[in-house]
Amino acid sequence: MKLLADENISSSVVRALAEEGYDILWVRTEAPGISDLDVMRLACRDNRLILTYDKDFGELVVKENLCPSAGIILLRLPLKNPAHIAPCILDILKSRTDWEGHFSVIEEKRIRMRPLPSR
Repeated sequence: MKLLADENISSSVVRALAEEGYDILWVRTEAPGISDLDVMRLACRDNRLILTYDKDFGELVVKENLCPSAGIILLRLPLKNPAHIAPCILDILKSRTDWEGHFSVIEEKRIRMRPLPSR
């Protein structure tokens, strides 16, 4: 799975995902300060899933009908110590294989998935 971690994803999460073998780029090191629309363009260019805490991506997908290539995983988990959140996110990502093509919202007790608009 190819991921693009938004700037709001902690370095410990990015590092844990990379160590686990995920192909991950981090906006904070690749293109710091870019707009959400540019994050979507970068993800589209490389066919990556966006991993983010930013709800604005939902607005872009739902209201603007923009498709961010592979998909979006919106984390709505309580912001705990990054050292504790990384294993949690790893477990959640491993729990499914159908992330692509969806806008997924990960909450503490459930995962909601909505198909993305056609490209």
